[in-house]
Amino acid sequence: MSDLAIHHVGIVVSDLEEAVAFYRDTLGLSVADEFTLSEPGIGTAIGVEDVTGDFVHLEGNGARVELIEYDPTGSDSRADAINGLGAQHVGFVVEDIQEFYEQLPDDAEPLSSPQPVETGTSIVFFRDPDGNFLEVVEA
Repeated sequence: MSDLAIHHVGIVVSDLEEAVAFYRDTLGLSVADEFTLSEPGIGTAIGVEDVTGDFVHLEGNGARVELIEYDPTGSDSRADAINGLGAQHVGFVVEDIQEFYEQLPDDAEPLSSPQPVETGTSIVFFRDPDGNFLEVVEA
């Protein structure tokens, strides 16, 4: 098997413009690329007929987050709890987690204040405007 390297983490969103603003303004990621994919390639690849996807890639310190707004939007929902089967999250790192936490906008929905963990660092989980889980770890 060939050596794999992580390219990106993909997140399906309901409003691409709102999501880009959140990830850019709240997390400080920068827009690296924007594009649209349609039939036949994307539909065949994801197993959805007659679908179009608008994509934005954002970057921050070597990590890439891919936000996707599909038309039509799928009706399947994923687990609602962070520990539910199928739940996903994207992790980020900051130097001062308390400062980051205090600057979170109201729509970020933190699950708690920053919490110390056994590894000697602190973490905080919160949600983006679509309810996707995000984690910030203090460096």
